[in-house]
Amino acid sequence: MLRFQAGAEDLLHSRFGVSPLFELDCLLRNLVGLGGSRRGLPPGWLVRVRPVFERLRRETDLDLVLGLMARHRGPAFAAPPPAGLTQTIADDLAAVRATGLADARRDIDRCLAERSAVDPAVQAALAGRDVVARVADALERAWHALIAPDWLQLRMICERDVVYRVGELSRGGWAAAIGDLHANLRWRDGAIELPQMSGGTVPLSGGGLLLVPSVLIWPSLAAHADEPWPKAIIYPARGAAALLEPASHRPGALDELVGGSRARILTALSEPASTSQLAHALGLAVGAVGDHLGVLHRAGLLDKARSGRSVLYRRTPLGDALAGDGG
Repeated sequence: MLRFQAGAEDLLHSRFGVSPLFELDCLLRNLVGLGGSRRGLPPGWLVRVRPVFERLRRETDLDLVLGLMARHRGPAFAAPPPAGLTQTIADDLAAVRATGLADARRDIDRCLAERSAVDPAVQAALAGRDVVARVADALERAWHALIAPDWLQLRMICERDVVYRVGELSRGGWAAAIGDLHANLRWRDGAIELPQMSGGTVPLSGGGLLLVPSVLIWPSLAAHADEPWPKAIIYPARGAAALLEPASHRPGALDELVGGSRARILTALSEPASTSQLAHALGLAVGAVGDHLGVLHRAGLLDKARSGRSVLYRRTPLGDALAGDGG
């Protein structure tokens, strides 16, 4: 069992973050058969990205990253815990490149200890003094080729999850916010326990815990518990089904009442979202979505609130009733 021991100060310093590189890590695991479940990928992704993935293996040092992946461990320095919710791929890659060689060596040794066999050429490259730079360059090309086209939608789902968790936190505290992150995670006796992971008791020592929602990790969990990285839990984002099984909108009375585009927007707001997120998800122009949101807001069907750099819209009880979710 892995057990994060938390004190009062840790609860004050715990926070949420979003990780672009961790989504890449999950996709790569699926592509090499370590994902545990192909259901965590949107329809058609494997067919679309596999030729790109094979090309990257031929043209870049991506096999250095793949050579460190085992069923229950991966290279932590290649997907470091994010600083927060505004993390970008540039931030992630800067953190990778800032990894000290000694820290990278320890991480590489931990990973190789769990691999039964590694290609000799890959193992020789992993022993080189330029290994951090080579891994970072390979990750940068892989992210832009494999994840970047879909990142806005992935990020939207993760941000919606955080809005929901913050609401749970305000209503019931950390026990409520953490309690339903995953069936294999629990809050007990002042600690967050992951019974299906190994690692013993890890004190947070006042640094808090980083909680990172992920779409492509579904249905699994992951954790950062090794030094020198911040302690973190990566869990399946609530609402990933919006990507995996996109809901279809069928015209009806709501379209006649508010118009087709506004009906689609109102239906899509089962979870809070920003103007740009809705535009990307629905294939509409950002300006048009903004105009429709203004009308729905003035009509009392939506509320809005700032979250970081974004303004998120959510349905009011009246909006829920019109969209068919009012009970």
